Amino acid sequence: MAPATVRQRQLGNQLRALREKRGLTLEAAEQLTGITVAKLSRLELAKTPAKHADVDKIARAYECDVELRESLVAVAREGNRRGWWFNYQDVLPPWLADQISLESSALSFHTYQVQLIPGLFQTADYARAAISRLAIGASPEDVEARVRIRRERQAVLTQPKPLEMWAVIHEAALRSLVGGAQTMRGQLEKLLELAVLANVTIQVMPATTGVHQGMNGPFSKLGFPGSDLDVVLLEGLLTSEWVEDPQRVSVFDRAFREIAAEAWPVSQSLDFITEQKDRLK
Repeated sequence: MAPATVRQRQLGNQLRALREKRGLTLEAAEQLTGITVAKLSRLELAKTPAKHADVDKIARAYECDVELRESLVAVAREGNRRGWWFNYQDVLPPWLADQISLESSALSFHTYQVQLIPGLFQTADYARAAISRLAIGASPEDVEARVRIRRERQAVLTQPKPLEMWAVIHEAALRSLVGGAQTMRGQLEKLLELAVLANVTIQVMPATTGVHQGMNGPFSKLGFPGSDLDVVLLEGLLTSEWVEDPQRVSVFDRAFREIAAEAWPVSQSLDFITEQKDRLK
């Protein structure tokens, strides 16, 4: 059996939390929902895919509030959906498949990046330059596949209900010549084009800032209806970690808001990006 996705684990955790909030044992929940103890346990442990009808029945029985119930049902409904990224499963690490799936249904994406431009903003040339050096052991074919994946992900920024993207990028990432001067100029032009979108906010963290929360490292937070479903991604060299516990996620939420408050405002940030672009010939 394939390992549970982030969203499946989140769904199971929420169902368990709702049951425990009502003070119900699994046996009592079986009497209330008509769903067996064994199945309820498998759902809570993300050992089996959840059907949206079962989730709706459980949430109603547990007297879950309407907004969270609808969110949980939507998670279950979309859980087995095969998105465009399924065609790339051979080159997608599990955490990235999870991320793409989450991006497709998230309301917001808040990220702080230090060395690289966020993937949802990258041009093909910039992505190719970065992936070819950072993807250890990737063949040229794998690199090109990952570049296509990165570009296709960006559709979430311009879809009918676009993802609300708020990125704080450290000055170092904007000064780095990833792929050379021309590639970097094209990347900075892309940032300025994206900044025009109403759902995109770009700020720059200046190198002159003192100690700030971003010094703990880069991270990305994906937001959903009902904050209990929010998750944080911490990317590493060989693997990445998902932070799913609501209390821990809230720490990153506060950290991001502090980071954004210490970064340059949008107008000053875009002026800096324009200056950097104009320096590159």
